[in-house]
Amino acid sequence: MDFSFDPDVLQSVAGGRSALEMRRLHILNLEAANSFLKSYGFDIHHDSDVRKLWHHHRRAIVLMTEKLGFKESEIPTEVRDPKILEDLRLLLLYASRETHDPLQKWSCAILRCMHVFVHAESDLFSFFSEEIQKQILSPFEKTISHVGEGIALKGHVRTDDVIELTNFQVKPFKTSSSTVIKLLARPDALAMRIYDKIGVRFVTKSLFGSFQVIRFLVRENLISFPHIMPDQSSNNLYPVELFLKVCDDLDKIDLRDDDEIESYFKSKLVKSGAANLFRKINEQSATDFRFIKFISRKLIKIQPQGSKEEFSFFYPFEVQVMDLKSFGKAMSGPTEHQAYKDRQRVAARTRLFPEDDSTKGNTP
Repeated sequence: MDFSFDPDVLQSVAGGRSALEMRRLHILNLEAANSFLKSYGFDIHHDSDVRKLWHHHRRAIVLMTEKLGFKESEIPTEVRDPKILEDLRLLLLYASRETHDPLQKWSCAILRCMHVFVHAESDLFSFFSEEIQKQILSPFEKTISHVGEGIALKGHVRTDDVIELTNFQVKPFKTSSSTVIKLLARPDALAMRIYDKIGVRFVTKSLFGSFQVIRFLVRENLISFPHIMPDQSSNNLYPVELFLKVCDDLDKIDLRDDDEIESYFKSKLVKSGAANLFRKINEQSATDFRFIKFISRKLIKIQPQGSKEEFSFFYPFEVQVMDLKSFGKAMSGPTEHQAYKDRQRVAARTRLFPEDDSTKGNTP
């Protein structure tokens, strides 16, 4: 009976550990490398697949040197320069050497980057980005009205439903590089689970207005609440149960002044001790960033050119809602955003070398 197991592979398959955490591979010859690549999705005998692999290799080197701050001279030419490497299968062989070998260390780092790039650049958004953006964003944009210098949500289902906003933003689309850095920085994130490539942000004048926006989105059918992914939601702005209770109170005491309503909500929150607030963990984000965030999905319908039949798929998008005070803190200046990006970069650098403590805590 054979009691020998590859601990890294077993942890990846049955132990819940990402393949990015593997210390080394165990691919000892080119034939084994061929089989590994074919199982992964690339056939070394197909020129198009080879070109794609070299493309991801080039992206990985650029990311490491231009975004993550590694010096080009740090990376051995044997794994960095295509003219010297010649055969990408050698990366798999080098990554299978003993862990004290520099070629092993850098080959693993490059392969980790390539792996995340493969997933980041192979999702449906890469092929249908224009149609996905149009079908998700257009309904939101049609409800935005500009009155003088102001901005508001104006209903079509209920034309008397108007909500003043201080800002509406379409989130900038994440580039492949920023997506890869995010994935490397977060051990719990998988490339197949990037949900915020596309999204919108509503900034309201008050805390109460934030919940009005959510009601508006449902009433106007801009979101379909059955398609929301509950495990991706955050609400560290105001607890839902407390909000509903306060609304009942306000309805009975007939309070109508906006400032008084806001003060009443806040006083009740202070008394409650902010119980039942929750936020999806993101170690790189500042803890005082307060908002309601959820991920919904849109059924995208595509009719390829020349085809008589359409096909459809769900695609996720993010919605953020916050009041003006929270938005001011979040957008306090480029320094906070840069600090967030720096924390991501440090975490990504560390993840590329999980077996090496030398990069931990060092800001490039």
